[in-house]
Amino acid sequence: HDPKLNDMALLEALHSPPFYVGAIGSRRNAASRRQRFIEHLNETEESMQRLHSPVGLHIGSKTPAEIAVSVMAHILAVKNGVMGG
Repeated sequence: HDPKLNDMALLEALHSPPFYVGAIGSRRNAASRRQRFIEHLNETEESMQRLHSPVGLHIGSKTPAEIAVSVMAHILAVKNGVMGG
């Protein structure tokens, strides 16, 4: 959970070809990361559209198994061009 490490890894992923780049964390952390990337790392609102954070569809999950299902459902939704959530 160290932004110095996570941010650099996410930046590399955002500038690479995978169709899905996601990051775990709270909505507050996701907003903070987004702002940090734009203000300090020269990212744009457009480039940040590729970062899915918090990762997964919001289905009220608490267990690891349900969270895994929500993440995979989100990946499939992005792959299939269905932006639900």
